[in-house]
Amino acid sequence: MNVLLSKFTTKHNTAPFSQIKIEDYVPAFQEGIALAKAEIDAIVNNPEAPTFENTVVAMDFSGDILDRLSSVFFNLNSAETSDEMQKIAQEVSPLLSEFGNDITLNAALFVKIKAVYDQKENLNLNPEQTTLLDKKYKSFSRNGANLPEDKKDQLREIDKELSKLSLQFGENVLAETNAFELHLTNESDLAGLPEGTIEAARSLAKSQEKEGWIFTLDHPSYVPFMTYADNRELRKKLAIAFGAKAFQNNEFDNQEIVLKIVKLRFERANLLGYKTHAHFVLEERMAENPEKVFSFSNDLLAKAKPAAKKEFAQLTAFAKELDGIEQLEKWDGAYYSEKLKQQLFNLDDEKLKPYFQLEKVLNGAFTIAGKLYGLTFTEIFDIDKYHEEVMTYEVTNDKNELVSIFYADFFPRKGKRNGAWMTSFKHQYRKDGVNERPHISNVCNFTKPTETKPSLLTFNEVTTLFHEFGHGLHGMLADTTYPSLSGTSVYWDFVELPSQIMENWCYEPEALALFANHYETGEIIPMEYVNKIKESASFQEGLATLRQLSFGLLDMAWHGQDPTAITDLKTFETEQFKDTQLYPDVKENAMSTAFSHIFQGGYSSGYYSYKWAEVLDADAFEYFQEKGIFNKEVATKFKDNVLSKGGTEHPMILYKRFRGQEPKPEALLKRAGLI
Repeated sequence: MNVLLSKFTTKHNTAPFSQIKIEDYVPAFQEGIALAKAEIDAIVNNPEAPTFENTVVAMDFSGDILDRLSSVFFNLNSAETSDEMQKIAQEVSPLLSEFGNDITLNAALFVKIKAVYDQKENLNLNPEQTTLLDKKYKSFSRNGANLPEDKKDQLREIDKELSKLSLQFGENVLAETNAFELHLTNESDLAGLPEGTIEAARSLAKSQEKEGWIFTLDHPSYVPFMTYADNRELRKKLAIAFGAKAFQNNEFDNQEIVLKIVKLRFERANLLGYKTHAHFVLEERMAENPEKVFSFSNDLLAKAKPAAKKEFAQLTAFAKELDGIEQLEKWDGAYYSEKLKQQLFNLDDEKLKPYFQLEKVLNGAFTIAGKLYGLTFTEIFDIDKYHEEVMTYEVTNDKNELVSIFYADFFPRKGKRNGAWMTSFKHQYRKDGVNERPHISNVCNFTKPTETKPSLLTFNEVTTLFHEFGHGLHGMLADTTYPSLSGTSVYWDFVELPSQIMENWCYEPEALALFANHYETGEIIPMEYVNKIKESASFQEGLATLRQLSFGLLDMAWHGQDPTAITDLKTFETEQFKDTQLYPDVKENAMSTAFSHIFQGGYSSGYYSYKWAEVLDADAFEYFQEKGIFNKEVATKFKDNVLSKGGTEHPMILYKRFRGQEPKPEALLKRAGLI
């Protein structure tokens, strides 16, 4: 019996990880696709006239076994992969891509959907039903349903190829991340590094039965090294290795893959009648078109660039005065920024870390969610997990009803990709009178506990935890009828609002008092530190904004124009960075070959969303500040109109219902100290 093919009979229907065998996956995908196809065939062959229920709703609930299986497999392929898992991913991704095309290119199914769509004015649908119908109709019309047969075949080939290429891209980045280590045996090379970082490097060396200390390209190792190591040559070595991922003309090189991906995306968009991939993508975003994204980005750039230049000049002068550095390089940025920040604010991440023990920060996030939304998080030990480090929680509301299952997976491992993300193992939806609750996961890469210390977070890691937890709340509090509109299934430039707004609580004394206690003495974080955190919040905000905009503009450059003439990735990239570049270029490095957000994740033509959502989050948090950061009335409005509503209505309608007005960019510019 293949456990992946039946309804899970575990507590709360959680995934039975320990019962899944690696050899179960491929047959499960084959059978899952066959079952889903049979459900689609039943809709197509239904002799009754097509209705909203028997066609649109039936389609939305079809393929649930396949969806669940895909969630389990692809989540594990990101958080706990192996060579075998990667091989399976390469095998099943084209099958899934083919199946997706079988649906969107199914002419008979489209006829039925169109018949319902054409009479939508007379169907008396509520807003959620209207959105579902629009979304289903567009999923056909935007993906080739109106194409002639030969073009449909072309589309299938492109999609199959793209699914393989993006997988290969991610595998190459992971392989390159794992392949590099900086092995130090001379203690003087550790000068400047915090004790915790040294201890982590020593225990990594020990685990490999080596002397000395090992540093890697994983963020908890890489970031402190770049921030604190006094040895400039070693910083350079590590920075160049980090920037050279999948750009080394070896078996893991992504240059050709990137060029193939952007050209195939462009070809696909043209095939569907769109000018570029960005035109195709942005039609279903708040921003609507590339012109609006460019205008939004360039407007912010005009405001941020003068500030960034000033900050860069200040940093350059500081490095020269301190160490006689004539030319600031990329491997100097974090190091001298940290020193300058310490001088200006007397604020050092190492001073703060003892107040940010991981468990306490997590409990702080739970407490804040309790105050705002009436949630309680209880750790449970009787459901399966995919790795012993994962923690599992039952989330309940003030009526003691189950809201969600929550998985928390916080430390780097060989089989886990870099970065931090939220995902789900099961969607929320309503069916047969039951409100099926979601299973949500946060995956991060924080500093591990050592023999002498618990996991202590940098302030940046604290905001990362809150950010992903905000995405988590968006998933947990989902309360919609249809699975495809639930939780984070929203316009991509709206999806970062729930995550980014949560970061604001990390800067509020009232919130910090709930979790920022010294791990040894229990002392609450001193008020002077809190004030300094607030004061320094806009430190080098011009540089940070410029950096973020440079990524978004690179994304738009790849996807917002015809890429067919691009032959050299590095040359193209250098040209795109001209308006946002302050540091000298590093010839051995490229950004795009490891830009996983746009070539492996779902952010192609969407990286601008982070900045777009910052406008929303600054404006939304201003409302909390006006009424009180734990104000129940504002929190309830946010929960009822944003967090629980998923993609049931246009985001601007939901936002205005919460805020009473459209967002104004002034709140962001003010918070960033740019006006």
